[in-house]
Amino acid sequence: MRPAAVGSAGVRSAGMRSSGVRSLVGRGAAPSRSERGSVTAEFAAVIPAVVLVLAFCLVGVQVTGQQVRLQDAATDAARILGRGEATVVATDFVTATVPGATLTAESRNGAVCVFLQIPIAVPGASVLALTNNASSCALDGGR
Repeated sequence: MRPAAVGSAGVRSAGMRSSGVRSLVGRGAAPSRSERGSVTAEFAAVIPAVVLVLAFCLVGVQVTGQQVRLQDAATDAARILGRGEATVVATDFVTATVPGATLTAESRNGAVCVFLQIPIAVPGASVLALTNNASSCALDGGR
C-alpha cells in the first residue's frame, strides 16, 4: 500500500492531487451555479405546452358533448315528425334541447329525415365558422 501524500493545502490524499478531489466534488448531487436555473427554465418552457394540450383535450370533450346532444335531438325530432306532428313542434323541441340549432326536414321514400346544424360552442370557433351537424330519419307512419 502507498503512503498517503500531503497536498499543497495540507489535505491528505491517497495517490490523488488535491485538484482532482475538488473536481470530483463538483460532479456530485449538488448542482453548480451555472446549472441551478436550468431546471426552472425547462419547467417554465414546458408549462405552456402542457396547458395547451389540456385546453385542446377540454375543447374536444366539449365539442363531443355538443355533438351527442345534437344527435339525440335529431333522433327525437325525426320521431316527432314521423308520428305526424307539425314541424313547429319538432323545431320547438330542438330549440329547447339544443339552443341555437337549426332544423331542416324532408320526406324520403316513406321516411322523414331531420338535419340539424349548430355552430361549435368554443371560443374562437365562430371566427372559423365551424359547425356540428347531425341527421336522423324515422318511418313516416303518421302521414
